[in-house]
Amino acid sequence: MPVPKENEHYTYTDYCEWADNERWELVNGRPYQMAPGPSPTHQNISGQLYRLLSDFLEGKPCKVFCAPLDVRLNADADDDTVVQPDLLIVCDQSKLDEKGCTGPPDMVIEVLSPSSQQRDRFIKFQIYRQAGVREYWIVDPESQTIQAHVLHDGNYITYVFGNDNTVPVHILDGCSINLSEVFPR
Repeated sequence: MPVPKENEHYTYTDYCEWADNERWELVNGRPYQMAPGPSPTHQNISGQLYRLLSDFLEGKPCKVFCAPLDVRLNADADDDTVVQPDLLIVCDQSKLDEKGCTGPPDMVIEVLSPSSQQRDRFIKFQIYRQAGVREYWIVDPESQTIQAHVLHDGNYITYVFGNDNTVPVHILDGCSINLSEVFPR
């Protein structure tokens, strides 16, 4: 299995040939190797968010998924962007196939890690906005905050919430997340 080179352009076909024991993301044809495994704090926060969202979505058409699940943001002829967000919500089940999600999910949540912070805040922010992800949360375990980016007229409006706040999930009517249930004390 070839190891991707930073200065080469790759597609989803190339991505599928890379080693299964390594996690990669592909953004506009550029490969990014992901860290071997998230911290227990990262996993706890991600797990709590998954549980709260999954409980709310029980019996509803939208579904929440956790990493690793391939998301092909521009599943078209170029097909050169594949990400694995920590959590995602998909309301259009036709976007799901046996390989993952084809097209933008309705919501993406990234829990920051030291190795992914820059990519999540800047690179993924742009590609999620451009792809039309309706809501993008960046969860910062260090500051115990959530930046909720809500798509409006092609741009994100950003809201920041701290540990004792309740965060509305804009894409899900009636859903809100109390951050005291998410962040460890």
